[in-house]
Amino acid sequence: MQAVDAAELGKVLFDFSDPAAMKGWQIEDDGVMGGVSKGIFSRDPDGYAVFSGDVSLENDGGFPSVQCYFDPVDVSSYRTAIIRVKGDGKDYRFIIESEKDARHYYVAEFTTNAEWQEIKIPLRKMYPVRRGDRLDLPDYPAETMAQVRLMIANGRAESFRLEIASIRLE
Repeated sequence: MQAVDAAELGKVLFDFSDPAAMKGWQIEDDGVMGGVSKGIFSRDPDGYAVFSGDVSLENDGGFPSVQCYFDPVDVSSYRTAIIRVKGDGKDYRFIIESEKDARHYYVAEFTTNAEWQEIKIPLRKMYPVRRGDRLDLPDYPAETMAQVRLMIANGRAESFRLEIASIRLE
């Protein structure tokens, strides 16, 4: 588990130009429920992270993800998550857990293209989900954060590649 100190948080959660930003990130694929999708998280020599792999629908699968847990931090002074990415034209999910071992998480979907782009996600518009099902609960209160995750789950068997330069808050 990577610790994120609120005093050091500032605006930047992860800047992948620094190799140390890779620490604590873990792949979690649909193998946790019998699927066979395969995600890989690596660092490109040019200074960005790469989340890539293959989505398989076999055995009721369909998602690879990469996540980083950390001690809960106060994010109440921020309104927007900004993810600098270069994608493959596919849709991805940005996911936040507000506390460690939360029973549900908050999701925002975004579409990529082949150029570097800044995806701006209003934190308080992220909706609650548990095990893939949208919940009838309030949207993310944006008070604390204890996990960040990126996921692809488009209901299609496909290869994917998402390059990530940074994740920050404003």
